[in-house]
Amino acid sequence: MITSLRVEGTQRIEPETALSYTKLRQGQAYTNETLDQAIKDLYASDLFADVSISGAETGEIVIRVRENPIINRVIFEGNKRLKEDKISKEVRLKPRQIFTRSAVRADVARIIELYRRQGRFAATVQPKMVSLDQNRVDVVFEVSEGPKSKVRQINIIGNEVFDDGKLRAQMATKEARFYRFLSSGTSYDQDRLAYDQQKLRQFYLTQGYADFRVTSAVAELTPDRKDFIITYVVEEGPRYKFGDVTVDSDIRDFEGKKLAATLPVKKGDWYNAKMVEDTVDNLSETAGLFGYAFTDVNPEFQRDRDALTMSINFHIGQAQRTYVERVDITGNVNTQDKVIRREVRVAEGDAFNSFQVKRSQDRINSLGYFQDKFEIKQVQGSTPDRVVLEANVEEKATGQLQLSAGFSSLERFIIQANITQENFRGKGQTLRAGVNYSSYSKSIELGFTEPYIFDKNIALGVDLFRRDYNAFQFVGTSRNTTYSQVSTGFQVRTGVALTEYWQLAGRYSFSYDEVGLDQATFFTNGSCDPLKAGRYLCDSLGNRLTSSVGYSLIFDSLNSRLRPTRGQRFVFSQDFAGLGGDVKYVRTRVEGSKFWGLGSGFVASVTAEGGYIRSLEGSRGPGIDKVRITDRFYLGEPQFRGFDIRGVGPRVLRQSYTTDATTGAQVLVTDRNQIVDDALGGNAYYLGKVELEIPLGSGARELGLRPTIYAQVGSLFSITEPLKTATFPTTVDANGREVVLPLPQRDTAGNALYSYVNGAGVSVTTACATGIPDGSGNCNGIVPNTALIASQPFKETFLGNSARPRVSVGIGVNWTSPFGPLRIDLAKAIVTQPGDDKKLVTFNVGTQF
Repeated sequence: MITSLRVEGTQRIEPETALSYTKLRQGQAYTNETLDQAIKDLYASDLFADVSISGAETGEIVIRVRENPIINRVIFEGNKRLKEDKISKEVRLKPRQIFTRSAVRADVARIIELYRRQGRFAATVQPKMVSLDQNRVDVVFEVSEGPKSKVRQINIIGNEVFDDGKLRAQMATKEARFYRFLSSGTSYDQDRLAYDQQKLRQFYLTQGYADFRVTSAVAELTPDRKDFIITYVVEEGPRYKFGDVTVDSDIRDFEGKKLAATLPVKKGDWYNAKMVEDTVDNLSETAGLFGYAFTDVNPEFQRDRDALTMSINFHIGQAQRTYVERVDITGNVNTQDKVIRREVRVAEGDAFNSFQVKRSQDRINSLGYFQDKFEIKQVQGSTPDRVVLEANVEEKATGQLQLSAGFSSLERFIIQANITQENFRGKGQTLRAGVNYSSYSKSIELGFTEPYIFDKNIALGVDLFRRDYNAFQFVGTSRNTTYSQVSTGFQVRTGVALTEYWQLAGRYSFSYDEVGLDQATFFTNGSCDPLKAGRYLCDSLGNRLTSSVGYSLIFDSLNSRLRPTRGQRFVFSQDFAGLGGDVKYVRTRVEGSKFWGLGSGFVASVTAEGGYIRSLEGSRGPGIDKVRITDRFYLGEPQFRGFDIRGVGPRVLRQSYTTDATTGAQVLVTDRNQIVDDALGGNAYYLGKVELEIPLGSGARELGLRPTIYAQVGSLFSITEPLKTATFPTTVDANGREVVLPLPQRDTAGNALYSYVNGAGVSVTTACATGIPDGSGNCNGIVPNTALIASQPFKETFLGNSARPRVSVGIGVNWTSPFGPLRIDLAKAIVTQPGDDKKLVTFNVGTQF
């Protein structure tokens, strides 16, 4: 019997509290078993690090305890891949809690599991306890993260029809190789292991192997715990063909025989499970077009293992014609309901139509106000013949403030400040303002667009602009400015939908253009000097008003205006200048594009465009095109990759003469960098492109990388050949070779001018080739005077005015980088015409592309 009972060693815990965890009480009988159970109960409380009991012989029981310490801090060391806040949310140990070794072991297991989820199976965690005064401790978890465990090898056993490489290509998991450094699929993931088994099965089912199965899938960690070796054991089974394919419909509007004749699944073809799934979807969509929203299409299989055929009957269950009960829109906080509803092509009470629902989904996605992968869900309504359409949107930021400095191969250093609000006030309005500055262009623009004026399907917008542009030419490696163009004006735009896909847009533009040349470089005696600038540039000088009205007829069935993957777009535009002002012309442009989603992230596209401008003015003189140089089309970088800016089309090359060091003969300079190259633009052009966007792994997609391969064909042509700037005199040297002489300066009467030094040491200009003129205009003397040179000899060649195609092929990468969008292209011009200016690499950083 316990005669006395007390607890010793407690500090924070009351003795009575400690006793409450045991069944020992004074005056009760006890045995060795009851004392042992008391010790176990005290340990189980997690309050004590050590427990002992004495006095069992006398009945004077003394329980001696040593309390577990209090945690002062929980510290993580060595963790770089996992931030402390992510680990601390998972561990149980917290400051001011009681320390227990069982909790430490549990937290070590949790941390290791976190690293395994990241594919780091070599990670180890070493817990340490640092004792402090007042029975406190710091708990330190020393983490050795180790490398990310990769998949070293994937073995497949049992496959006879397809080789290992073909099957590995179907899997999301990839073997670690140096060229897959951007791929996240090389890391081991247990969930991905099950997914890959399903991918293998799907592949075999599309090839006719209906009995295929994966009998085992084992992932073994290598002894160094760095990599995994995965082994699949498969059974392929026999290959099946489609047997009889029939359609059995309980809906009276559908005739089974007619539907069966239109199906892509045909008797005698190799069995393909994906084709069966697509057929089910197509039948469901067909039913949706007739107003049946909840049609049950059930494929019934009949397998003949002897004949190796798979017969299928597609049973279309009974369904009621469905009507839209209501359209629920949720998730929009800033965007007004009407902005979304006006894109929905079905109204409450309308007969359900799956095509119109899909079209509504595409139009809402094209707004760009919401997160990607938005879908309109169909939910059973209050009665079987009613459907509720749920549009649960997730808004994203539609305002953009961009302050950037960049470098462009077109314009050298760029400073840009733009602010755009695509969903201004939640009404779908667009407000934008921008300032751009570079070495060769400066602009300020303001714009506003209301897509639904007075809640009618009519868009109205206005733009104000001031643009300073400097054309340039290369002389050596230096870029020299030629003509400058300053445009100030505005444009009013409007648009109206004619049908679901056709739109009509109209616009009025007014601009004042000032075209000039650098007077210090290209002027002589206050006038443009053709010998310095070229006759074609001098003819372009002047200030003019342009008042034009235009329209565009647009067909657009793209599933997204931002990043389309299917659909097409066609635009026919005309602008008529001459509604007042100084310029009169008709400019016509045609654009077209088509996109195909090829599956697995591949997107193919074909784009084509062309244009022609016709002047409505009279002749501006011999050798002068009726269309001014600032109104013509230009072609080259960036729209025609593989060619430099304005590198395609009519141009004048001015080559100077030099002396051959070996023969002493007069020859033309051939180095393109030493030739003055003036692009003149064209009145007609065409440009086409075929492009394929190639998907990358999830890691590269997260970085914003989108590579493409493409081929382009185009041309720029159709202007009047300019007159030669000058005709230089020639002579024959002692070897009988023709020599082009400099052009002499002449007086108003056309006489060549010379100079001599008079007695006072002053240089005097005269028309006398020798001697000194007297008062009667005669030349006295035989001493030759120095001829005055108006221009050193050069040769002008007009090139590039040809409709023959230029062709380039290339690869490009779009990268949404942390410092702004970037595009790099490597393009090779493989078909060119004389005079074209090629360029292999182009890039643009810091501005939109």
